[in-house]
Amino acid sequence: MAANNPPLTPQSLSAFSQGIYLVLSRWTALQMAIQNEWGGRDSRQKSDQFSYDILSWFTQTKEPLYIDDLEEKILFKTMTDEFNVVLDDGSEKEIAEELMIMHEECLQENYESIQRLRISSNGAQAVSQSRQLVDENEDESSDDEEASDMAVDEPQRPSSNSKTNSTSVDNQNQTGQADDGWSVVPPRRNKGNRQN
Repeated sequence: MAANNPPLTPQSLSAFSQGIYLVLSRWTALQMAIQNEWGGRDSRQKSDQFSYDILSWFTQTKEPLYIDDLEEKILFKTMTDEFNVVLDDGSEKEIAEELMIMHEECLQENYESIQRLRISSNGAQAVSQSRQLVDENEDESSDDEEASDMAVDEPQRPSSNSKTNSTSVDNQNQTGQADDGWSVVPPRRNKGNRQN
């Protein structure tokens, strides 16, 4: 029995494959599952397999393609079974709709929506990279409070002056006040043993 679905050209197939990846990379629920390894240590590989499974569903299904099948049998089921995420925000419906539209466009060799995703993804990467640079160069931050938060949250990188740095901190701890006027507060101890 021949497939009822028209095949994508090689160029359309390549573009659609990239489009699937771009759509999934913007899906907050999936990205949180990957970053937090809710699907286990191989969450990143599961995400790659997820992209492939979606592409296979579009290109190898013999029956007509229904958006409900994509939502329930592919997106919702994979998120639940592979990433331990129960979707209650309806985001699988939005993702399914976006993928169906993109597939239709690719059948007509129209790649505008994929191009828009590429452009917005490049912008998001640039923002992410600039945030990373700000985090790494906290001295260049204009917001002193934000810089001090980063110093607490991020582990200190060892430097060639580590001996000098620790001596400086020890001196501050002994005197109770740093050169620029702020006081050093010692950490609390025995938090868990406190009596009410």
